[in-house]
Amino acid sequence: MSRLRVLLLAPDANPESICGSLIGYCQAQALADLHDVTLVIRSTGGEPLWRKQSAIHSLEVISLVRVERFYDWMLRRVFKSNYESHALEACRYPFHVAFEWQAWRQLRRRIMAGEFDIVLRLLPVTAVMPSPFAFFLRNGPIPFAIGPINGGLPPSPGLSRARNSRQWISGFRNAYRYLPFARSTYRHAAAIIAGSSQTYAEFAEHREKLFFLPENGVGRSVYSCAVRGSERRARLELIFVGGLVARKACDLALRAAAPLLRDDLARFTVVGDGPERGRLEQLARSLGVERAVSFCGSVRHNEVLERLKSTDVMVFPSLRDFGGGVVFEALALGAIPVVVDFGGPGDIVSPAVGYKVSLTDEANVVSQIERILRDLAEDRDLLERLRQQGMAYAQECLTWDAKAQVLTKIMHWALRRGPKPDLPPPKMLQAKHAA
Repeated sequence: MSRLRVLLLAPDANPESICGSLIGYCQAQALADLHDVTLVIRSTGGEPLWRKQSAIHSLEVISLVRVERFYDWMLRRVFKSNYESHALEACRYPFHVAFEWQAWRQLRRRIMAGEFDIVLRLLPVTAVMPSPFAFFLRNGPIPFAIGPINGGLPPSPGLSRARNSRQWISGFRNAYRYLPFARSTYRHAAAIIAGSSQTYAEFAEHREKLFFLPENGVGRSVYSCAVRGSERRARLELIFVGGLVARKACDLALRAAAPLLRDDLARFTVVGDGPERGRLEQLARSLGVERAVSFCGSVRHNEVLERLKSTDVMVFPSLRDFGGGVVFEALALGAIPVVVDFGGPGDIVSPAVGYKVSLTDEANVVSQIERILRDLAEDRDLLERLRQQGMAYAQECLTWDAKAQVLTKIMHWALRRGPKPDLPPPKMLQAKHAA
């Protein structure tokens, strides 16, 4: 396919950050290997990108000094740097609109002069953040695409309020449809890329231009350390990686693993920190498994990868996870994922590469995971088969480079330069690979 001139909107893309900012940078970098990418960013993100050797063609920095100062003040003083606050997400709307408005003013002449083939908005990932660019480009001269977008998991009736972690403002989520530019964003977009089955269903009315592509990906640095030994250990090595908060449900993982831990058939490593740590350590003592459980706290990303590489099973019963990037890394490094079939992890894991348990109630989730772990401890041939299939699946379908190839096909279709990509819908990507 021909090399495109892509104007990429990702204001917070940052190679030195985490979550959405890192997702934006990694995907931009992979796209830049295939196309001439002009990355549009906030002025506060320029230095990390300039320090990083990159294939990105050029950076377009949008400077809104007063707006950014006010946003930073609000983040620190009002929200106490709580990035998980849904109210913070809602308050970002005027700041993001101001960013895209200024970006349009700064780039309009170049767009109209034909310097770019297409605009792709990568960030923010949340589906409730409209894009003025879709409205500005409603009559051309180039198409606008958006995604992967994500968000909006409904509460589960089988979980407690703490597990669902629904904040008061979540009830107003659907009100975003009435914000300026909200309806025009998806009406005028040439392509909409959903990052999860939930988001895919939410935008079903746009099915003729709707595609599924996972939000997260696996970088080349992961594969550089993916070589594993072939030894068979006496004990099953289990791991949990994530924030120690109620919705991540590390306690369910510990309860499910307890029988194997008491029988000295497994060891459990908990990587991460958070307000639940003290309660989890007490739970390990009450279950009589504290000697078989190691709490490592927060560690550097490279150490996380090394630990995953030496692990047999990643028990990750997170009950509200949109992307589940650690599941991608576990698959790539040969750690068999055991996840709950809800949100992003449930879209990625299949019986060919791991396990996903139905989300009913907490006791039943524990029972399902306990049975899975017992089967894996007793059948190491099954464990090794799943490991090899998972690593092959991740390398073929879940890398940033593989995602860039899919995005390329979508952009060529939006430009009417190629056929519509025949992409599997959510929960069918793994089945297609397994077949």
